[in-house]
Amino acid sequence: MKGLLLEEAYEVVDAVKARDFDGLEDELGDLLFLIVFYARLAEEEERFAIGDVIERVCGKLVRRHPHVFGGRQAATPEAALESWLSVKEGERQASAKAEGQSVLDGISASLPATLEAYELGVRAAEVKFDWRQVDDLLEKIEEELRELRRALASGAESQRQCVQEEVGDLLFAAANLARYIRSDPETCLRSANQKFKRRFQALEQEVAKRGKKLRECSLEGMESLWNEIKAREAE
Repeated sequence: MKGLLLEEAYEVVDAVKARDFDGLEDELGDLLFLIVFYARLAEEEERFAIGDVIERVCGKLVRRHPHVFGGRQAATPEAALESWLSVKEGERQASAKAEGQSVLDGISASLPATLEAYELGVRAAEVKFDWRQVDDLLEKIEEELRELRRALASGAESQRQCVQEEVGDLLFAAANLARYIRSDPETCLRSANQKFKRRFQALEQEVAKRGKKLRECSLEGMESLWNEIKAREAE
């Protein structure tokens, strides 16, 4: 069921991205069904009901947006964000005193790793533990690339775990670069995936027009066609 919930959530995202409103209506229904289903299971165990879920999220919205529902003013979007972060931080501090929690607690382990990296960066940045400017983050990415090259150059089988760690460090830094430019790594990577898919399928079509199959082509020949496809897209 957990996998199905994630699948339905991603199908909602796909429909939103494609601006497929008919599909979005359908996918939101599928997602809503699972929400009600989980709430019903909890109700049968006498834990909570769907009404409690709705009441709780409404209370959270009101509590975290005093500049909208209360007397606090926010003259700019930045001030509104600062207000929201301040309330969230206050809630976490109160919870930490009661339960000994970390600033990083509460980030779901079920998130895709790129989004987990993004959320870890967001939490750290909320307490000012962050790169000062984008150039610092780009330098960090270059540093991770240098370390990865050194690990790969060693060639020793014992370095396999070291290489994996360096790849992970590089991906973590890249995920936070997406955050730094006010995007998120999943959106960036999904866009790159779709671009690769589109160009690769165009490559297949070009090769087929020449009466060949990809397996029969040299790498150089495929790269030449790939560059032609990229150039056409740029026109």
